[in-house]
Amino acid sequence: MKKVVYFLLALVLVGLGACDNEPKFKVHGEVTGAEDKTLYLEASGLGGIALLDSVKLGANGTFSFAETRPESPEFYRLRMGNQVINFAVDSTETVTIKADAAKFDTGYAIEGSENNLKIKELVMLQAELQQKVDKLAQSKLPAGLAQNQLMNYINGYKENVKRNYIYAAPYTTYAYFALFQTLNGYMIFDPLASKDDVKCFAAVATSLNNTYPHADRSRNLYNMVIKGMKNTRETKEEVVEIDPSIIKEADIIDIKLKDLKGNERTLTELKGKVVLIDFTVYNNAMSSAHNLALRELYGKYQEKGLEIYQISLDSDEHFWKTSADNLPWICVRDAAGPYSQYVSIYGVAGLPSVFLVGRDNVLKLRGENIEDLDAEIRKLL
Repeated sequence: MKKVVYFLLALVLVGLGACDNEPKFKVHGEVTGAEDKTLYLEASGLGGIALLDSVKLGANGTFSFAETRPESPEFYRLRMGNQVINFAVDSTETVTIKADAAKFDTGYAIEGSENNLKIKELVMLQAELQQKVDKLAQSKLPAGLAQNQLMNYINGYKENVKRNYIYAAPYTTYAYFALFQTLNGYMIFDPLASKDDVKCFAAVATSLNNTYPHADRSRNLYNMVIKGMKNTRETKEEVVEIDPSIIKEADIIDIKLKDLKGNERTLTELKGKVVLIDFTVYNNAMSSAHNLALRELYGKYQEKGLEIYQISLDSDEHFWKTSADNLPWICVRDAAGPYSQYVSIYGVAGLPSVFLVGRDNVLKLRGENIEDLDAEIRKLL
């Protein structure tokens, strides 16, 4: 009997020894001004955020975590309250982080790899962009000018990140990190709607697959690229055949789509009002600021006869319903997305895209010809 007990004990010890021998990575450092606060170590996986460990900080703010090193690059974060510090782990054994509790998510220093220094640079660039967009949303610029400025901010940011982070080193974890940065909760690089953004994803997917062909992130990135290529594929120019039944009035082509309650809403039912037609997608970095600008216009002119007919081209119906639920104007969705007949008929070249219809149901102006949307609406009212 004793031999059996000794044998089982030996097996347990061997098992424990095997666990101890697994390669680890270590995250340690200190957070000043954080006594009695809890610091969490979390994994940022494809399936979401998972808690790995936590510690209550003492007066000196020191901490140390150790976890099994991933087989391929993975992302982690330190969280304190609602503030997070993102970092990556590949072949790195030790990551050192020093932070101040008052500005935990931006005022930190990180050591251990070039990738994590670049990730911090990207975090700072994104924070700067977010500040600009927030100030723009609070400004009193006319909606058209605000929209143009917003596009300038986002396009400038994307060009910088593409040139200096993604295409400069597509094989790095910081290039992957750059692809998934967000603005107001929406992805800045959208592979499902932009051919240029698909190229960025493809560059990183190819490099990642060469080094880690069996990694889940490699496969997931390739799937996104394939879906994006299908969504943004170029089609041969075709003559768009317009159903005569939707041409109700001179110079206006009617649109008939269902709103959030499943009711069909048409443009022609709005005759007598000035209508702003807005083709958009809610799952886009600029959507929040765009809708804030529309809210300002709607608040000023709704009682004077302005109506907004907003057409979502989002692929996710549930996301559209959730996002549009509290908007005060007419919200409809075309399930055909970018391949909608109305996109072709109205010649929509980019999103968001706006058109102005007069009280007589005649199309008056389209976005690229509008310098001051507020002023043009006033003229029509």
